[in-house]
Amino acid sequence: KVRKPRERRVPSTPMGRIMGFAGMGAGLAWGTVQESVKRAWSGQGQSGGDALLSPFLSDKNAERLALGLCRMRGAALKLGQMLSIQDETIIPAPILAALETVRQGADVMPKQQLHEVLVAELGPEWRERLQIFDDQPMAAASIGQVHRATLKGGQLAVMKIQYPGVAKSIDSDIDNVKWLLERTNLLPRGLYLDQAIKVAKSELALECDYYVEAASQKKFKELLAGEQEFYVPVVYDELSSKRVLTTEFVPGVSIDKVATMEQSVRNHVASQLLNLTLRELFEFRFMQASLLFLPLLFLTYLTTDPNWSNFLYDEGSKRINLIDFGAARHYPKRFVDDYLQMVMACANRDRDKVVDMSIKLGFLTGEEADVMLDAHTEAAFVVGLPFSEDGGYDFRSSNLTSRVSALGATMLRHRLKPPPDEAYSLHRKLSGAFLACIKLGAVVHCRRMLLDVYHKH
Repeated sequence: KVRKPRERRVPSTPMGRIMGFAGMGAGLAWGTVQESVKRAWSGQGQSGGDALLSPFLSDKNAERLALGLCRMRGAALKLGQMLSIQDETIIPAPILAALETVRQGADVMPKQQLHEVLVAELGPEWRERLQIFDDQPMAAASIGQVHRATLKGGQLAVMKIQYPGVAKSIDSDIDNVKWLLERTNLLPRGLYLDQAIKVAKSELALECDYYVEAASQKKFKELLAGEQEFYVPVVYDELSSKRVLTTEFVPGVSIDKVATMEQSVRNHVASQLLNLTLRELFEFRFMQASLLFLPLLFLTYLTTDPNWSNFLYDEGSKRINLIDFGAARHYPKRFVDDYLQMVMACANRDRDKVVDMSIKLGFLTGEEADVMLDAHTEAAFVVGLPFSEDGGYDFRSSNLTSRVSALGATMLRHRLKPPPDEAYSLHRKLSGAFLACIKLGAVVHCRRMLLDVYHKH
């Protein structure tokens, strides 16, 4: 269902958010009662169709949950978005259909609440420092919404404005969503949800600090200075704060729009994105990663519809503009060195090396059953396939996602430990790069890229 975001105040106080979640819980409980009565009246019992799911997981309850998350925003909506892009082997198809709503964006702040945030962050004279400010947001996401503006000097800008109260409510929001997940038994065993949630809390806390994001954006601008293929927008410090980030407006279309362009353009854009991913990890050891991905396995589920809007292709300049650095992070050199050995082992289909490096990196304990080791190494070989062949790898005919997903159920049942913390953001980025290549239907010389990075490293 296509849903137009509504204009509703963000619950910003601790009590307001508690009441918001309490209302969601009450609505879901009433929906469960209604569904149970409906099934009993129809004699549906425990057979067939939707009866395979708990009454708590009815279509109407899933819709109530999605609409509630869009109203609450913050970390709760972020987790809802993460769940909405998982494979059907993780989340039942009817629930995924209802959760589609959360990917269409959050409700938007009323103008009065929007201005209250701007006054609190930039001072009462904030509008006088701009020529133009558009009260209608370009986009409304989980943590904040984005508005167009024109500076006094005539420069076009975008202002990312954080919803009030979301930074202080990260822990409680995530704990409330976790409670709902545990109540519904929605997620299968083997996901190590506590570990994933611990990492999510830490990363979301950083994402809510726009000073950190501004510093990451400036660092990337330095790292890519002089590059012809990429551009990082300027940060306007005088109009930024911990909850407001103002940056240069850059033109371009998102990656999913590039998929309609000529094959040569698609090949070029995909090659540049994958090459940048390898450089970020193995050269910079500093990676821009979107929090929309929730990696659940090694080498992760390749989700079917990631957020493409962090990369904007400017057809006029043939340049890729990079935006959104809220989830950027550093990686220790030792981890990067070992991970490169792992990637090479995957590309070369070296089973013993894959297992050894997986134990060293912390993906395996060494006590796993053979069935787990077989699934683990096979998944590694599947994801390493584009790097294993000389010449261009044709992502147009790729079935990487279905092959990894087919192995996922086995790994969920038999894995003995969660992946290392570094893997959560890293696998978001790697899966995003592969999915961009698949989405673009590109032919990419992956092995040549990897060998070039490997020899330089």
